[in-house]
Amino acid sequence: MSDQEQTRPAEDRSPPEPEQTSPEQTPTPQTIPRAPGAGEQEQPPRRPEVEELEDRWRRALADLDNLRKRYARELPREREAERAKVAAAFLPVVDNLELALAHAGADDPGTIVSGVRAVRDQAVEVLRSLGYPRYDETGVPFQPEQHEVVSVVDEPDTTAGTVVQVLRPGYGEPGHQLRPAAVAVSRKWE
Repeated sequence: MSDQEQTRPAEDRSPPEPEQTSPEQTPTPQTIPRAPGAGEQEQPPRRPEVEELEDRWRRALADLDNLRKRYARELPREREAERAKVAAAFLPVVDNLELALAHAGADDPGTIVSGVRAVRDQAVEVLRSLGYPRYDETGVPFQPEQHEVVSVVDEPDTTAGTVVQVLRPGYGEPGHQLRPAAVAVSRKWE
């Protein structure tokens, strides 16, 4: 670099300065007009009916919130209580099955069969008491809300759509079932 280049001032690359204007020429910022009554003015006093309705509304919201919280606390306890109730209803069935197994080596197989049948009847009664009665009727018309067709058979002496055999009993009532009955239904005889 030469001495001349070093002594020459560097070019100014900064943006040009704005032109100076007099205060009379300075533009004023535009203000947005405000709506009458807006701003820091107080609102007119409320009527007592409005205040009462607002108070009732706030209380109703608080009551609803408390109800939700109470329901969330009580739901697990209620479920557990129902499960314990159902399990307790089946305990005698389990006890009688254990008794039947203990007597399985008896000399008379007829007593074992009658004992197992009695235990089955007891279990069916427990289900009925819980709101799920057993249904295994034959000779009744097929009802899609209660029956599940597993097979269709030719039965000349019955009308079409009649339950002729129950392969697996159903439990419950229409709209409130554990399971539908598996049935064989008669078809139209030609």
